[in-house]
Amino acid sequence: MIAGVTIELNEKTRALLDGKNFATLATVNPDGSPQTSVIWVKRDGDSVLLSTVRGRRKERNIARDPRVSLSIFAMDDPYDYVELRGIARFEDGGRALIDELANKYRGHDYPADPDGTVRVAVRIAPARITGFSA
Repeated sequence: MIAGVTIELNEKTRALLDGKNFATLATVNPDGSPQTSVIWVKRDGDSVLLSTVRGRRKERNIARDPRVSLSIFAMDDPYDYVELRGIARFEDGGRALIDELANKYRGHDYPADPDGTVRVAVRIAPARITGFSA
């Protein structure tokens, strides 16, 4: 994976990301072991966006090592999947993004976060795509 190189997503991958399909984000723990989280995602051009809370394991892992892997599969056919590998970076707008994602997946805004919670958006720039439908 070459840092800073983003590849163009094909139509099949765009359709998976645009649908109500769950994704699994893999990050690297401090000891080198993998950490995964099932998440909601959206596509923004050829990037993928997700929302998380500052201080969660995935956020801490990305802050330390921004290399990630994201697998997404079609809910109606799990053999239809792609894996995106790339570099993640933080952006503002995590609260607005979680509401947008909740509306995409559940049809309503996300519940209010506890006081003091800081949400961040994470943008993944894919550098490699593999999978059955890639």
